[in-house]
Amino acid sequence: MNSSTISPKNYRIAIAVFFFIAGLCFASWASRIPDIKHHLGLSDGQLGLILFAMPVGTMCSLPFTGWIISKLGSRTILLFAAFFYPTTLVMIGLVQQPWHLALALFVFGNFGNFFNISVNTQAIAVEQMYGKTIMASFHGIWSLAGFSGAALGTLMIALQFNPFIHFLIIFLLDLGLVIYFSRYTVRDNKGGPNTSFFTKPDRFILIYGLIAFGSMVCEGTMFDWSGVYFQKIVAAPTQLVTLGYLSFMGMMASGRFISDKFTHKFGIKLVLIASGILITSGLLLAVIFPFIITAAIGFMLVGLGVSSVVPLVYSAAGKSKTMSPGAALAAISTIGFIGFLLGPPLIGTIAEYSSLRWSFTLIAILGFSITVLASRVKW
Repeated sequence: MNSSTISPKNYRIAIAVFFFIAGLCFASWASRIPDIKHHLGLSDGQLGLILFAMPVGTMCSLPFTGWIISKLGSRTILLFAAFFYPTTLVMIGLVQQPWHLALALFVFGNFGNFFNISVNTQAIAVEQMYGKTIMASFHGIWSLAGFSGAALGTLMIALQFNPFIHFLIIFLLDLGLVIYFSRYTVRDNKGGPNTSFFTKPDRFILIYGLIAFGSMVCEGTMFDWSGVYFQKIVAAPTQLVTLGYLSFMGMMASGRFISDKFTHKFGIKLVLIASGILITSGLLLAVIFPFIITAAIGFMLVGLGVSSVVPLVYSAAGKSKTMSPGAALAAISTIGFIGFLLGPPLIGTIAEYSSLRWSFTLIAILGFSITVLASRVKW
């Protein structure tokens, strides 16, 4: 099909589908962790150690992801990752030994990273066709896929489908979507402003990365500690322990679908400044008033705050004049992902020596760094 006959809308739908595939695969794996833990007879400590293989795989591939995309093109890497990411998911469903799972998760983390950087590079290309910011809506699709994957996982468990059958169904569904929508992916030019293996990020890319760091510290905290906070500090009844997490996730997904409109009206700078204020206000509300309603509202504010940060800095990085889009995204993702990994253990360490409320106060301060950094950049 001649690319000149494809409308920007078709490109946008196709890339949105690839975002959905990425979110669906990750959520499908997450929904079956308890089953796989039971099948392999793992203790909590053993599971925690094995789960670390995924972020290690991601971090190992991040340094050269941008270079590979610059050399081969984001379309090639996207189609490669979109096939092997769900393939590795099927392999996870077949594991019989703990070290098999660790190895599969390491590979899963690698392909997940290639998928993430390449699909966001494609999204930047589509965004340039539209001439306006639409990145947040793509990330909203990823969040929607997370909810869909969790719901589908619940159904599979209710139907007593083992993880292998569940993951095989996901693979076949994803394969059909990849085959059909591959024709509408952007045939980007290989190469770019700089295609060397290592390119020193300029001042703006470093600031974008630090903004992403501040956001992903907060995001990682919400993923891993929101339930614990509601259990230990809010003292919520058992049936409401997940309310904080659901409040955060629901508002984060919703915020991504409305973020682009606010960005068009007020600009990236004001939206990012407001995002940092929302994150800080939400965390402090939950810390100062640790009750069910106030904490849930606080976590909703945090979700709304983080919803647009990473999509907006990705969008800004795609306009870099010193680095190719893939290399710029990889640099920002590396810095941001360190924050995602650092947040949860930092919370635990501080909580052990003081309290969980002091831990969340520190994260609130880090969230405010988004406002400070965003105010210092001419967007």
